[in-house]
Amino acid sequence: MNKRQAKHRNLCRSPLSLLIALSLAGGVAHAQSTTGSIVGQVPAGMGDSVTLQSASGLQRDVAVDERGRYAANQLPLGNYTVILKHNGQAVQTRDNVALRVGTATDVSFTEAATKNLEGVSVTASALPAIDVTSVDSRTVLTSEQLAKLPLGYSAEAIARLAPGAVNNSGGFASSTGGSLVSFGGSGANENAYYINGFNTTDPLKSEGGLTLPYGSIDQEEAYTGGYSAQYGRSDGGVLNMVGKRGTNEWHVGGRASWEPASLRSSARNFYYENGQPNPPLATGTLYSPREKNEYWITTYDAYVGGPLVKDKLFFFASAEMSRQQGSSVGTVTSASPYQTYKYRMPKWYAKLDWNINDSNILELTGASNKRAYQADLYRYDFQHMVPGRYVGHADSTKNGGDLWTGKYTGYLTESLTLTAQYGKMKTRAFQQPVGYDPNLTYISGITAQNPAIVGGTPRFNNQTTTSLYDPDRGNSVTNLRVSLEYKLGDHTLTAGIDNLTAEALNQGRVTSGPGYSWTYGHSDHPTAPLDPGLGVGPTAGFANGADGYYVMKNVNSQLANVKTVEHAQYIEDNWQFNDRLLLSLGLRNDQFTNYNANAQPYIKQTAQWAPRLGFAWDVNGDSSFKVFGNVGRYYLASPLEPALSAAGAQTSTTQYFTYSGINPDGTPSGLTQMSPPVSANNNFGVLPDPKTVTAKDLKSMYQDEYILGFTKTLGHDWVYGAKATRRVLRSAIDDFCDVDLITAKAQALGYNVSSLNSCYLINAGRANTFVVVDDAGQHHDVKLSREELGFPDMKRKYYELDLFLEHPFDGKWYGKLDYVFSRSYGNTEGWTQSNVQSDGPSESADWDNAPIMVYSNGDQGNDHRHQLKLWGYYQITPQWLVSGNLSLISGGPNVCLGLFPGDNPDPSGYGSSYHFCRGVPVTPGSIGRLPWQRQVDLGVKYTPDFAAHKLGLHLDVFNAFNSQPVVNITPNLYAKSDGTLNPLYGTPRVMQAPRYLRFSVTYDY
Repeated sequence: MNKRQAKHRNLCRSPLSLLIALSLAGGVAHAQSTTGSIVGQVPAGMGDSVTLQSASGLQRDVAVDERGRYAANQLPLGNYTVILKHNGQAVQTRDNVALRVGTATDVSFTEAATKNLEGVSVTASALPAIDVTSVDSRTVLTSEQLAKLPLGYSAEAIARLAPGAVNNSGGFASSTGGSLVSFGGSGANENAYYINGFNTTDPLKSEGGLTLPYGSIDQEEAYTGGYSAQYGRSDGGVLNMVGKRGTNEWHVGGRASWEPASLRSSARNFYYENGQPNPPLATGTLYSPREKNEYWITTYDAYVGGPLVKDKLFFFASAEMSRQQGSSVGTVTSASPYQTYKYRMPKWYAKLDWNINDSNILELTGASNKRAYQADLYRYDFQHMVPGRYVGHADSTKNGGDLWTGKYTGYLTESLTLTAQYGKMKTRAFQQPVGYDPNLTYISGITAQNPAIVGGTPRFNNQTTTSLYDPDRGNSVTNLRVSLEYKLGDHTLTAGIDNLTAEALNQGRVTSGPGYSWTYGHSDHPTAPLDPGLGVGPTAGFANGADGYYVMKNVNSQLANVKTVEHAQYIEDNWQFNDRLLLSLGLRNDQFTNYNANAQPYIKQTAQWAPRLGFAWDVNGDSSFKVFGNVGRYYLASPLEPALSAAGAQTSTTQYFTYSGINPDGTPSGLTQMSPPVSANNNFGVLPDPKTVTAKDLKSMYQDEYILGFTKTLGHDWVYGAKATRRVLRSAIDDFCDVDLITAKAQALGYNVSSLNSCYLINAGRANTFVVVDDAGQHHDVKLSREELGFPDMKRKYYELDLFLEHPFDGKWYGKLDYVFSRSYGNTEGWTQSNVQSDGPSESADWDNAPIMVYSNGDQGNDHRHQLKLWGYYQITPQWLVSGNLSLISGGPNVCLGLFPGDNPDPSGYGSSYHFCRGVPVTPGSIGRLPWQRQVDLGVKYTPDFAAHKLGLHLDVFNAFNSQPVVNITPNLYAKSDGTLNPLYGTPRVMQAPRYLRFSVTYDY
């Protein structure tokens, strides 16, 4: 018997396994795509071709090969009828075959079935329980599941069901209000967002992205690792949303939901946890009376979809309007803490699908996701807990934007498929001061005003606007993707490009009023230097400073247009090595170029090769036991925001004064200058030479990932598995601001350097070569080793063990239990730093100088050792369904940041930002953990018979037991560098949201 005969005999012995495995030689549907595949096995002699007909009229005919297999790839999602034919005549039929994004669906035929079977349904329970064609890690939820589960109406709420995905611990949200998710220990802004294959990730800070109306999501894929070489620019996770499309049947429907304020539990108050502030407050230790906050939310959603031309042209459109309205009370230090506000959050989505013919498809998508805010501001009487007089309007804001994209798919031959997609996204960050008075100066820190001057009544004015922005501020993104897929025997070869250009338009801000603001402060140690790192002496050394009272004059200015160009090329081979083993072999090359405000490149990174290697082994040959794994490298391009600071002409200065009086409008009088304008990062408004902005040959941020796991059936009704993941951050970019080190080294090398940048972008924890300019305008290289910089090795490492048990939906119930044990540790969290609520790249103090990084190695902000998730639903009767979603997540690390030991407690001029508390080293997480987060969400749905189950009445209860643990605290032990204690140390800044109820009515016709 030759090898071909043996192979054919094995195919007949285990057709289901070999069908799925071998059909992959015809290609696989990749994660983050918008398509699926149908594959299958046909007994010898029963058929020679298979016809696939979608509910939207698309028809494809594929041949059955000599081994009895067929495969149809790059199919638009939807329901299909699959017809086996012999000599052009139908032999068997399978109806209602529903595709899942990025997955191959098995539709096999058997000799036992009678010919011309009518209406045989392929249900979820009839499909193979394990997809042996995938080598990656993802969680896919369909619109049917979303309609049953008690989830918030957001893409992020869906993504948090994925193993290892948690809500970020810094309280970070996207510009449209989505609470960001941390995947696998990564920073919450290291993810990628997609809508119908278009990258919608925020280009400025990478904080979230545009998302679909909840009712328009056909499927959402939360992707947690191991993805194909066709995709990049993420080392966290991917939120891939595929919108609904029209079919040959018209459908209309909608949803209305209410979250009443009266059924929302009160939030817990925040208190000063480290003593009262000085001077003492009449309210004692109360910091923020959050129990007085109240609001309600309503959401309305409507959709329509159907054929414009039957079998040819289809239309789907939806609109969603969500409104939040209420009142809130801020902190006792605010001049206008009480506000009545409203948010309007409109979304829309539209899609046209044109089946030009059976070989050519054109798709057009438009979507919008926006958020507008308006509020009125008032004084507040914190002793009697009642609002005071009206102050004025808050700045009105409008965020979010629109996108459009077109995609062409050409089935050029049975073996060759071409896809091309181009789209554009435009977002706004509009902020309009309402009733703004340019003659008034913004005043803050009013509770620290000298009581000998103001008595017990602080003085301030009605200026509520802190900064002014260009009304045309926003971002623009274009994305072009082209790929060619070719089937060659047992290989599916794919090659293509992935090009993205992003621009920040009219970004930045300037201080309101006269161009500066005032902030009052008080030192408990008037004879100690106020800020020795910046050369600011003790208040007692100046007139009227004996009691420690002072005021700061703040100037901020930053306005620019900047751009980044990101190109990539990739090639991939999905190779069916033998009957049971699939190999996925890919290589991606990324190139990133960043431009400053003068359109000059300041970062240019090329030849960044990212291998992606994976395998899937069908151990038993019957899809009952899969072992899989992959190894991959993932590069991240630098977002646009660093170009506004390190590569921009930013001014950010503070000037210190003592004072003898305070005017009725809150501005100080009788000033005595304590310092000239100072800036911890030398931001004095000079655009640096682009050659000197970054360390020479700066490497991109990139991460290596290793995954090994298995999935196995347990009887006929259960699936279980385990997966181990290891992530290692190999390179990180941050800003370095200790320019004196560079100056000293340049002088030692004989270079007469007269000016230097405020900060440099460097590879953190590595040796770096800086480019400096001498007095003659000549450029010189100045190399400093890691030891000369005073840095430890850069480190962020993550490991995870994921165990799960799943009961697929059998027409009665579905359930999944997932447990993750993990750890994220090192001396960098990534592009965020949760403990200081820094939500953007190069914004935190980390790596700015050596003292900040001493004892910085420990548990990182997104480290949660234990995560237990249980979610599912039960169909009690055709009319009644109950559902639940439970998550138990262990608390993140506790952090204390203090002053540096020795003679100079603030060597960097950053205040209480060092990893010492009361002179003792305190690494992150070494002083304990924050409390566990416990969330129980419950739902019940009623679809009455009299409405043919098209009408749905829903009740969802979120956080049913009203658990409100602390998620983030103020970490700074001291208020000033002179040792003045910070009364806010240990005060909560983020807590779990309290219990609330949501009532919904849905209708689908």
